[in-house]
Amino acid sequence: MTPDQWIVTVAGLALVAFIVWFFWLKRAQGYRAAETSGGRQEALILVKGGYTPDTIVVRRGKPVRLNFRREETAACSEMVLFPDFKKSARLPAGETVAVELLPEKPGEYEFACQMGMLRGRLVVE
Repeated sequence: MTPDQWIVTVAGLALVAFIVWFFWLKRAQGYRAAETSGGRQEALILVKGGYTPDTIVVRRGKPVRLNFRREETAACSEMVLFPDFKKSARLPAGETVAVELLPEKPGEYEFACQMGMLRGRLVVE
């Protein structure tokens, strides 16, 4: 191989490695849910092309209220599903909908739209 071919090959492999890391391996630190005076943990999640923030960190054994505010009309984002908690909620455009959970076990729990295109996770410590 010529030096030019080596450079192009190495640059291509580096680009593929970066794409794999960025889309599949990178983990966000997460947003810690605020604790209210009543002991509940709360977070506001905006739904617009995805969930913002998409990683919510909570403590186990305390009630959690996730307030979803949908700011788009795409069909994919009209529901949010929490399969591990056997919960779901319809998200009307322009409205805030609360989903209440009580995470008992530490771990990571995914939530997603009904098509699985929008994804987020709840990290229970």
